[in-house]
Amino acid sequence: MKAGFMVPHPPLIIPQVGRGSEKQVAKTISSYEKVAEEIASIKPETIVITSPHSIMYSDYFHISPGRSATGSFASFGAPEVSFSEEYDTELVSEIEKLAKKKGFPAGTMGERDRSLDHGTMVPLYFIRQKYTGFKIVRIGLSGLDLLQHYSFGQIIEQAVSNLGRRTVIVASGDLSHKLQPHGPYGFAKEGPEYDGRLMDVCERCALDELLGFDEDFCEKAAECGHRSFVIMAGCFDGRSVSSKVYSHEDVTGVGYGIASFYPGEKSEKGSFLDIYRGKVMDSIMSSRAREDEYVRLARRSLESYIRTGEKISVPADASRELTERRAGAFVSIHKNGRLRGCIGTIGPVTDSIANEIIDNAISASTADPRFSPITADELEWLEISVDVLGEIEDISSPDELDVKRYGVIVSKGGRRGLLLPNLDGVDTVEEQIDIARRKGGIAPGESVKLQRFEVVRHY
Repeated sequence: MKAGFMVPHPPLIIPQVGRGSEKQVAKTISSYEKVAEEIASIKPETIVITSPHSIMYSDYFHISPGRSATGSFASFGAPEVSFSEEYDTELVSEIEKLAKKKGFPAGTMGERDRSLDHGTMVPLYFIRQKYTGFKIVRIGLSGLDLLQHYSFGQIIEQAVSNLGRRTVIVASGDLSHKLQPHGPYGFAKEGPEYDGRLMDVCERCALDELLGFDEDFCEKAAECGHRSFVIMAGCFDGRSVSSKVYSHEDVTGVGYGIASFYPGEKSEKGSFLDIYRGKVMDSIMSSRAREDEYVRLARRSLESYIRTGEKISVPADASRELTERRAGAFVSIHKNGRLRGCIGTIGPVTDSIANEIIDNAISASTADPRFSPITADELEWLEISVDVLGEIEDISSPDELDVKRYGVIVSKGGRRGLLLPNLDGVDTVEEQIDIARRKGGIAPGESVKLQRFEVVRHY
């Protein structure tokens, strides 16, 4: 990979779309033109474009199939701005082959939409003004974690190297959408924090730090392109990189950042992904050393079931608290900072907390309908917590709730939704009730019964 470029994709910066309003982001347009000139000077045979607006799956990276694709800005009122792009089918095939060999979830399966998205067309608009001698590879993002996006960048780089292809990668993506009260999503304090932190990473060219952005933080900032940037970073893994930041603007309430990155020699530090994983594993092992018997039992239960298919018995040395007390319990599983499974019981359905934990650990790891079953190769990366529920109380008003202290149960007839207390990303009672409503399939306008409960959380 000869170079990488972080660019935004607001259609309004296309003059035929903006019709004058593009002048408010003149700095971004000027920077875009400089990036296009840089790309022209490199004369790449292929440009890989990662776009948040291409086809996106929760657990798979979609590479656009076929030999070519067309698109236009007709949906933005400018049908005269159109594109007809040829795909580098050989590079697509090589990426797909490597992914299959590694058991990595990426390829051309799935939807076969040949229409180019605006996350792809906006960069192409500027590049085509300066340079035309290239094919493209268009890649969508996924709902997988940041480590998987970084790993995909490594696969792309390996494919490029195997073919000896002169290639650059364009990481298309806006920054936060919550920078101004008048912006499309309003304002959140995480918005400017995200943009400041992201642009600082670019200035210092510390691309490995992109892996350390908390998923909840990114979601609250309503960022668009972080996963796109992480794929680009993976293309440069283990190499020294120099960067140049051209501009950052937020006048529309959305962050537009533009920067270029050029890889150099291999870094003495080795693979940044390996270094990051080492840090994560050190943290996990440190936490695991402090786990109490509740969490150890949950971990032992799910590990045994996933590896052997067998359910364990209550350990002979389990405390009386575990073996003689009955209560509802939830087992929550996280991997790389993201929820990987959570299932529990509101009230006891077995003869002891121990059996409650054993059963719910198995269910959380294999039967949570929101996730695929956890596999054996994931076990070492899991962080587990156990919540033991206290008495459930009827309440008459949301004023009796506290998101840090109380969980909530929202009921309407036979429908019921529960949310545990003190969860990352849930900061207000209103959010807590809204999420519980959605989990129970209860519409916002329906009258409901509210209940609260406390938990003892075990790590």
